[in-house]
Amino acid sequence: MKMKTAPMRLVKLLAWLAFASAGLQGCAPMLVGGFVGGTMVVSDRRSSGTQLEDEAIELKTSSRIKENLGDKANANVSSYNRQVLITGEVANARDKEFATQIASQVDNVKAVLNELQIIPFKTYTDRGKNILLATRVKANLVDTRDLSANAFKIAAEDGTIYLMGRVTKREADLAVEVVRNTPGVQKVIKVFETLTEDELRALLPAPKK
Repeated sequence: MKMKTAPMRLVKLLAWLAFASAGLQGCAPMLVGGFVGGTMVVSDRRSSGTQLEDEAIELKTSSRIKENLGDKANANVSSYNRQVLITGEVANARDKEFATQIASQVDNVKAVLNELQIIPFKTYTDRGKNILLATRVKANLVDTRDLSANAFKIAAEDGTIYLMGRVTKREADLAVEVVRNTPGVQKVIKVFETLTEDELRALLPAPKK
């Protein structure tokens, strides 16, 4: 695979360290968004309205799971184009199913993938490892030619990487190859919406004349 030169690597590293620190202190989901020109941005292949809806979905779902399950679940919620992914740990199968019901009842949610594990809750050290693995994966995507890393949303759990986004089959195949070759990654789960190459071209900004 061809790799991009990365003059902004120092900026990215500082951003990742800040993100990791915030995640460890605030128990944030093990997610990494996109960087363009060394600056974290919210622009991607969703409309601005959908991005706002996804943010609201994440907040509402996380809050309702916490309200209803309390210390029986440690759930990380991410939403991309109204498709919800739940990772983390839960006390039992009944509570896992309840988390799915909670998420599916949140406004604007169109699908739910519940990947909660029925295992003892992770320590802060384990969560930190998830953050570091996600940032390592993101760095490799950023450095890969013919791939827009900003099109992907990443979640990491115990060596498993979840990839979300609106991408073509070509982009999906390349991204999965990059992620699988990242040290520490044991499994890749695709949570993609597939675009045709024509649909992708229609989404991209028109070239400057």
